[in-house]
Amino acid sequence: MDKVIPIDEGYLFDSGVIVSSTDLKGIITYANRKFCEIAGYDKDELIGKNHNIIRHPDMPRIAFKGLWDKLHAGAEWSGIVKNLRKDGKYYWVYSHIAPVAEDGEIIGYTASRRPAFATEVEEVIPLYRELLEKEKIDNINAARVENVDKETDLIEIL
Repeated sequence: MDKVIPIDEGYLFDSGVIVSSTDLKGIITYANRKFCEIAGYDKDELIGKNHNIIRHPDMPRIAFKGLWDKLHAGAEWSGIVKNLRKDGKYYWVYSHIAPVAEDGEIIGYTASRRPAFATEVEEVIPLYRELLEKEKIDNINAARVENVDKETDLIEIL
């Protein structure tokens, strides 16, 4: 499957509930019809793929780190997420994700998502922009440190 190129155009998700389930590694094991409709994928294009197939690049990685930290601790997570459709458009959701346990052991996760309210989206956009900028700066600084390390290694070899 080709990489989806985001376009700055929203897709109207105004009713219904998206439901999906994943295994412990985030591989989609279930996708309801609404998920397929809103994400723009056929069910067979989603099942077996990592849930990050719909991750929009405007979403800061740290938001997902917090999500996974909570889920791995056995807790539920809720938040506003900007997702990416197959056609490159975006859609906003309020997502609630819960661990699925069997015999006391977490075996996967189930997410239910509704359309995000405009006020919720307006509230998170500045925060997500700020986090993305911080990530860019951190990545630049990390790259600089990596280059210095490589130069130091090269000098030690010479």
